[in-house]
Amino acid sequence: MRKLSIVACALICTSSMCYGQERPTIDFEKYDPPSSLVVPEHKLTRAKFPFIDVHNHQNGLSSGNLRDLLQDMDALNMKVMVNLSGGNGSGLKAQTDNVKSKAPNRFIIFANIDFSGIGEEGWTEKAVRQLTEDVKNGANGLKVFKNLGLSVRDNKGKRVAIDDPRLDAIWDQCGKLKIPVLIHAADPKQFWQPADYNNERWLELITHPGRKRSDTDPAPWEQIIEEQHRMFKKHPGTTFINAHFGWYGSDLAHLSQLMDEIPNMYVEFGAVIAELGRQPRAARQFFEKYQNRILFGKDSWQPEEYTTYFRVLETADEYFPYHKKYHAFWRMYGMALPDDILRKVYYQNALKIIPGIDKRLFE
Repeated sequence: MRKLSIVACALICTSSMCYGQERPTIDFEKYDPPSSLVVPEHKLTRAKFPFIDVHNHQNGLSSGNLRDLLQDMDALNMKVMVNLSGGNGSGLKAQTDNVKSKAPNRFIIFANIDFSGIGEEGWTEKAVRQLTEDVKNGANGLKVFKNLGLSVRDNKGKRVAIDDPRLDAIWDQCGKLKIPVLIHAADPKQFWQPADYNNERWLELITHPGRKRSDTDPAPWEQIIEEQHRMFKKHPGTTFINAHFGWYGSDLAHLSQLMDEIPNMYVEFGAVIAELGRQPRAARQFFEKYQNRILFGKDSWQPEEYTTYFRVLETADEYFPYHKKYHAFWRMYGMALPDDILRKVYYQNALKIIPGIDKRLFE
């Protein structure tokens, strides 16, 4: 791993003391001094209201008693977890059967599409049949991973665009089955930009070099995102949940424009709470305007990290740290959302669009 450093001479000596001496450096990753700011702190470990996490990934739901997982969920006040890694066919049925027998009202499973072989004769019809069977077997939504638009290729080796017409029947079928599609398209725009000290994601790209992209690897960021938006607009009868705020958490004005243009699009903020926490006033205004179309999502299952989400959403705390420096080296501020909006974000909006959730858990 390459070392990142900043000039830290001013931190440890005056300019006269350093004159004629080699300037010392300190690792940026290690430099994280405690704040001297004295302000109220509310380190929440439990949500104020019961909530539904619409963006989670679990690989162990097909077997076992789930006791430890349920205990962690209960501690957070998470009543329902949506597992987006449901797969399809027999693998999905194993998950739905196990959660129905062990924790029948605590988990929702989303199916996934196997894109291999796209372009072969009958591929689209086969994919639609499989999705329909998966829903009969207990799937309550469809999750589309970022490989669509990035790495999925058809039987001739060509990149498959998100709005490829060979996929239209799948999105239409989701509308007919009345299940939402939660889709992750591309990655943060900074992954396509030069990996230098002008890039806010530089630390992430240095520590995770495989995340770097370019306009030819596989296509420009704007092109992939526009493919997604065209697909949303082309299928107004289907409900889409745009994962990670559609990567527009740092440009809420543009996201607002998209929300107005695409009324069948919802958003969730998995892995982008840091973008909201550094602009609490603008973020609160966005939540107030689109309070009926924002869902709670976290993404990676690290129970101790939920405190950052609760704190940004619920409190008026100032200048508190994020939990991953390579995601966000800046500090967070709380939005102090009112209870009526919190309830919508935590569970009411999800209840509207995701079938199969036991509403009695939220009475």
